[in-house]
Amino acid sequence: MIVQKDFRELGCAECAGGSGLDFGFTMAFQPIVNIDTREVYAQEALVRGLNNESAGEVFTRVNDSNRYRFDQACRVKAIQLAAQLGMNSLLSINFMPNAVYRPELCIRTTLEAAKTYGFPIERMIFEITEAEKVEDHEHLRDIVEHYKQRGFLTAIDDFGAGYSGLNLLAELQTDLIKLDMALIRDIDKHKGRQAITRGIMQVCSELSIRVIAEGVESREEVMVLRDFGIVLFQGYYFARPAFRTQATVPTEVYDSLA
Repeated sequence: MIVQKDFRELGCAECAGGSGLDFGFTMAFQPIVNIDTREVYAQEALVRGLNNESAGEVFTRVNDSNRYRFDQACRVKAIQLAAQLGMNSLLSINFMPNAVYRPELCIRTTLEAAKTYGFPIERMIFEITEAEKVEDHEHLRDIVEHYKQRGFLTAIDDFGAGYSGLNLLAELQTDLIKLDMALIRDIDKHKGRQAITRGIMQVCSELSIRVIAEGVESREEVMVLRDFGIVLFQGYYFARPAFRTQATVPTEVYDSLA
């Protein structure tokens, strides 16, 4: 059976309404914080069901025939909600590389949404999500370069896990990388993970790439990673995702790191 894929250019309103999808979804937001400035650096838009169902449950509805529409709708919904919430930080949006067939066309809906809802493109980060393997690295490099030229920031998500590694970083010099939580977990007790992280930090320093530690759950993890030069953090230690609103970080969390 041949799966028909709809790759036509989509309008902002069409995406916001979820046209062409047989399921609804919305977003939660989780902050990425700068522990030096004690401010929210960015809010990551995370897919949720309309009744706060998990991202995993929503993704069971995504397939080859609707992946492009879903990817486009995610971007528009994230921008629309961020604007409605008066978000002043950066907005981080995940995108599915295999859903981007031609970056110059696929980005048009995003640009239209930014204009429609009044959210500056220079305050957007596009995270390459590794939910699926990317076979064509040249195509992925073209996407990243095109997004950079348009003024967007770019990031590699889950770095150090799955298909994300040093080979990918050699080909894609994104603005940021997010260290995978499997590398972060209990790093204060694991010399091997510490050595790997120090090596990654050295590489990123030479390439002028900023590092975000994601999935942080304890003060001990933060303290070790801060000693390595990391100042951008995301994880339950700071805040859980907030459904359809901006998550805030309690002052006492920052105070605990003093």
